[in-house]
Amino acid sequence: MREVFTTGEVARLCGVAPRTVSKWFDSGQLRGFKIPGSRDRRIPRESLVRFMRAHGIPLRGLDGATVRVLVVDGDYEGADALRHGLEREFGYEVQVATGVFEAGLVAREFRPHVILLDVALPGLDATGARHALQGDPELVATRVVAVAPPGGNGGRRLPAEAFDGTLAKPYDLRAVARTVEAATDIVV
Repeated sequence: MREVFTTGEVARLCGVAPRTVSKWFDSGQLRGFKIPGSRDRRIPRESLVRFMRAHGIPLRGLDGATVRVLVVDGDYEGADALRHGLEREFGYEVQVATGVFEAGLVAREFRPHVILLDVALPGLDATGARHALQGDPELVATRVVAVAPPGGNGGRRLPAEAFDGTLAKPYDLRAVARTVEAATDIVV
């Protein structure tokens, strides 16, 4: 996996001209370094990923940078629409599970960075599920975002420390992406 990129490589990844990348670099928007004794610029991978996310530039083409999201929701149509939007607009890799058992199987194989967990899913102990993830060495770094149904969580209180964020239905694509980005800051 590449750790440092030239301005030409960044331009191809972002779909812009190399001069645009140089302007981003010179203005301080895109952090990197200059090669001593040269005008050549280099951009570290971490800085590039952060910049691309902040500006809504899809991470496709940047090896290993695809964010994996598991949507666990009993409403398949809504979850699938969210999946489609997150893949198309943000370049995430997304899987959908509609039940607790299925979510466990998919999580073990898919190893998501973030799970969007519908806390009103029948048969779900959301806090217990979160603790089970923390006890699994393969999924310990997975972030869990609680998704409450329209109108809240039916009066049930969820401990905030058990989750890495919260969302409310109906899904708002931009709000979901912001929440995923905030949750993955220390994962990817």
